[in-house]
Amino acid sequence: MVIGSGNHPKALWPGVYVFWGLEYARHNDQTADLFDVKTSEKAYEELVQSTSFGLAQVKPQGGSITYDSHQQGYVTRVIHTVYGLGYIVTEEELDDNMYMEVSQGRVSSLAFSMFTTDQIVGANVYNRAGNNAYTFGDGKELLATDHPNTTGGTFSNELNPGAALSETALEDLLIQIGLAKNDRGLQIALQGQSLHVPVNLQFEAERILKSSLQNDTANNAVNAIRSMGLLPGGIKANNYFTDTNNWFIRTNVPTGGLCKFVRRGIRFEKDNDFDTGNAKAKATYRHSYTVADPRSLYGSLPA
Repeated sequence: MVIGSGNHPKALWPGVYVFWGLEYARHNDQTADLFDVKTSEKAYEELVQSTSFGLAQVKPQGGSITYDSHQQGYVTRVIHTVYGLGYIVTEEELDDNMYMEVSQGRVSSLAFSMFTTDQIVGANVYNRAGNNAYTFGDGKELLATDHPNTTGGTFSNELNPGAALSETALEDLLIQIGLAKNDRGLQIALQGQSLHVPVNLQFEAERILKSSLQNDTANNAVNAIRSMGLLPGGIKANNYFTDTNNWFIRTNVPTGGLCKFVRRGIRFEKDNDFDTGNAKAKATYRHSYTVADPRSLYGSLPA
């Protein structure tokens, strides 16, 4: 599609007070709340599980100790994707356009489109958390009640049954996080760090976490989540979550969690076509999003 004089006929004549709609304030980069941001210098990145040792065994008097082993587990590979957008303007439109703000606004609008695309792509990892068409290294969707362990058995990072956001549901999911085990069945010090909700739930989340006493009850009891400091990262409302009921808790998984890989940041380029005189501008970036250890995110997907 080429932008010609006919796209903005009012720009060819004096008297226009303002052209509006090309520029708006944008949200902060919310992918930084959802992922650990990493840089990459390769075409793809792999996150490889390594199982731990099991429990120590009793050593009989005069007998030998028990030796254990560990092994490679699930492999998650993510290939960086290039996203791009551009526009073409005819030579005549550039000659006759009387309003510089229209031309300058196209660059800002292009930057806005690129930024918003990245926010949506990142949020979609959460939006598709219960969709079995989008799986990771263990062959399961991000939130599941039956993630397989390499050494046998399964574990859950999904509240089952799914429940709407409430103080009770939050406590249930935090208990589930506190009881988490590694691949060999050993308890790990997994803790909730931050609560992630759609904009529709931000007020309810604020009331639940910031109330001094139990929320929405007449009980003269403390708000245990707040008094115990169980979600130190607080509430992260996301403008790009598409389901108004789903909510999530990020945990303190040290490695192999939710990762955003930046292979190349946004690059703006421009050129002219010799034959037509048309001016071209484009923007591209190369990012990827993935998760290896499902224990990095717990959530509830109410029906």
